[in-house]
Amino acid sequence: MNIAKLTPDYIFESSWEVCNKVGGIYTVLSTRAKTLQDAMPDRVIFIGPDFWIGRENPLFVEDATPASASGGQADTLAAWRQQAAREGIAVRTGRWEIPGHPMVVLVDFQPFFSIKNDIYAAAWADYQVDSLHAYGDYDEASMFSYAAGRVVESFYNFFRLDGGDEGTPRRVVYQAHEWMTGLGALYVKKHVPAVATIFTTHATSIGRSIAGNHKPLYDYLFAYNGNQMAAELNVQSKHSIERQSAHHVDCFTTVSDVTGRECAELLDREPDAVLMNGFEAGFVPRGVAFTNRRRKARARMLQVANALTGHTFAADTIVVATSGRYEFKNKGIDVFIEAMARLNADPRLEREVLAFIEVPAWVFCPRADLQERLAQGGTFDTPLDQPVITHWLHDMASDPATGLMRALGLNNAKADKVKVVFAPCYMDGRDGIFNLHYYDLLIGKDLTVYPSYYEPWGYTPLESVAFHVPTVTTTLAGFGLWANKEKGADSTLADGVSVIRRTDYNSNDVADAIGQCVVRYAAMDADEQKAVRKRAAKLAEKALWKHFIAYYYDAYDIALRRAEARQAAAE
Repeated sequence: MNIAKLTPDYIFESSWEVCNKVGGIYTVLSTRAKTLQDAMPDRVIFIGPDFWIGRENPLFVEDATPASASGGQADTLAAWRQQAAREGIAVRTGRWEIPGHPMVVLVDFQPFFSIKNDIYAAAWADYQVDSLHAYGDYDEASMFSYAAGRVVESFYNFFRLDGGDEGTPRRVVYQAHEWMTGLGALYVKKHVPAVATIFTTHATSIGRSIAGNHKPLYDYLFAYNGNQMAAELNVQSKHSIERQSAHHVDCFTTVSDVTGRECAELLDREPDAVLMNGFEAGFVPRGVAFTNRRRKARARMLQVANALTGHTFAADTIVVATSGRYEFKNKGIDVFIEAMARLNADPRLEREVLAFIEVPAWVFCPRADLQERLAQGGTFDTPLDQPVITHWLHDMASDPATGLMRALGLNNAKADKVKVVFAPCYMDGRDGIFNLHYYDLLIGKDLTVYPSYYEPWGYTPLESVAFHVPTVTTTLAGFGLWANKEKGADSTLADGVSVIRRTDYNSNDVADAIGQCVVRYAAMDADEQKAVRKRAAKLAEKALWKHFIAYYYDAYDIALRRAEARQAAAE
């Protein structure tokens, strides 16, 4: 007997990355928004932090219409904003400038710092959340999280989502992303118990810390105690809010099986559902537009590389790249650089390789000498000083990427078959050198490499194949495991995704395998490369949100049923 799933009438989602482009969670939310907005117009409401008071947020279009007597949606929202202000909650409402243009509430969390100790005391009393060891970004994230919970409470009460005296109660879900929003999820569970709560961890704070501190994570996962390791690595408070949220919400979720195992061991809680991260086909141009944008991106990258290195690149140069957060070991940036150094000395390599490391660092400014050459135009035959980096950093001497490149002799000498360019900026179209958005550059690559050691899902390889660019990833990335599962065997470069086996100790083997993939791709003729690109795009089609959204509806059903059971037991 099939039982129909319970579906929400309203969904609230809170994240530090709503209208705030920081990392992969922004991509999760912004690419999925249209799918949910199409299914539930204006009943999916995102809640984000308001960093932009008094300034223009390019991702947010505010609706500041004052209340009037007409009674339309804008008027009711204006009336709610006024009520929220009376409750001590300063909010702005509007639209997120992404496909689907979903509703957004940005909340000013700064006022809640004045009652921070009271908030933490209540969290300890209610859910044993340890905030005693808080430092750094914990306070800021927690005040936002609390403010987001207050937003849900205020909206729920103002719009009588409980049905009022005679109406039908609305089914409402509140989904909180990462430890930064856990406090709000627990607040909602206590103060608005009819709302079903979902907590999604995209990566555990303690797992990321173990990996980032060069401790073997996977071979010893069964032996680690999460609480003990949190104390050793000084992340007790982040671990505590994450662990307690996982244990107390109605539905606990994560993004891949590999992170699910991590949660079971380090948070002592197996996920109720795995919400794999999808993509939206509308981000990828088609036909002539695709060809033109690919040509433009490739031309720009070769132009920047020539102006920087003084080398003229052949038309058949293989453009390779890695990107992501600047987590040197976790993202495999160290292994990528090692692989390029070995490839530079590999006699099997038949073509030139231009490799980009697109990882935002602590940028001081774009290089004026490079800007001058780019403005001048033409072709250059002499390198600039330090011809491996496009932007000056605040602390050049201690930068790990350029330091490893120097140690391995990757200095973009004329005779080098492999030239490596470190672009330590956000590709937002305004970086001062490339001046193209990330996707507008990605489309021009020939091959991408993401040899991650710690990668709960892996949006970067998924984005790559979505833009018809074959990719290399590892078995420690959720996306890599999914690609192997889809094939039913180890996925190889011929399939569009090469999944390299990675363990705690085999980084040398991984570097060699990356080099072999580049050599293999460089040896392909145009037709073979075209076939591989098609297979990459075909795999990406299986990861569209229209397929993966089903996992979210499973989570909604779990959360709503448990919330209803809680309510029935309480009554």
